[in-house]
Amino acid sequence: MTDTSTTPTGTTAAKATELLRLHRAPELLTVVNVWDAISAKVVSDVPGTRALATASHSIAATLGYEDGEKIPLEEMLDMVGRIVRATDLPVTADLEGGYGDAPGTIRRAIDIGVVGANLEDQLKPLAEAARQVEDVVKVVEQAGIDFVLNARTDVFLHAGDRERGEVLADAVERGRAFLDAGAPVVFVPGFLSEEEVAHLVDAFGPQRLTLIGLPGHPPLARLAELGVARVSFGPVSQNVALTALQTMVEEVHRGGTAPEDTRRLN
Repeated sequence: MTDTSTTPTGTTAAKATELLRLHRAPELLTVVNVWDAISAKVVSDVPGTRALATASHSIAATLGYEDGEKIPLEEMLDMVGRIVRATDLPVTADLEGGYGDAPGTIRRAIDIGVVGANLEDQLKPLAEAARQVEDVVKVVEQAGIDFVLNARTDVFLHAGDRERGEVLADAVERGRAFLDAGAPVVFVPGFLSEEEVAHLVDAFGPQRLTLIGLPGHPPLARLAELGVARVSFGPVSQNVALTALQTMVEEVHRGGTAPEDTRRLN
């Protein structure tokens, strides 16, 4: 059984139950991804924020690594732990493909207070990918918490010039297999049309699909109407922050200064 020591808002188990409830509720859960302790604090302090999600790409970039499990697991978990300690809200972590040992990585994440995780299938053969989900679910059951495993399939991200209907069918097959293996939700990142989103919700059931918020996606209100469980923003939020930083530098080089609407947030 994992350590569920008391925090300001209760136990790790209580946070896990709350995160699962947020996914199951008919209201769309939105999570703006964070990458370090101060971004976690800033996002947590915004009224309406109900949970936090880390972004593996953003954490890797912060520490000088390329995306794609190039960052050592110890460094990833260290930063995730800092984020957990910086907030009283439930935290779900992007743990890529599990760093070679998905069950072991999830077990360690639970031990530092993480109550949900993205887990990529990395387009492994379906039987292997589904078995990985099953193995993680066993770890979660041993921990005794309502851990929100967000089983991710990358079929749209690596679709290339494949016919869209074929890619959509693959996403349905993989998502259903992950749900059957015990994952409570399935993450299908990529540029999806409203029709594709509706097809996935019909295939998985309401409040079982999670998406990434990208420019050009259907509006959040429409995704809620369709029955999407959650929208996160991956590395987009860090790029928004870096764009503001770069814009300031450009203004300084033109002889200007910091924007007048700058907030003191740390």
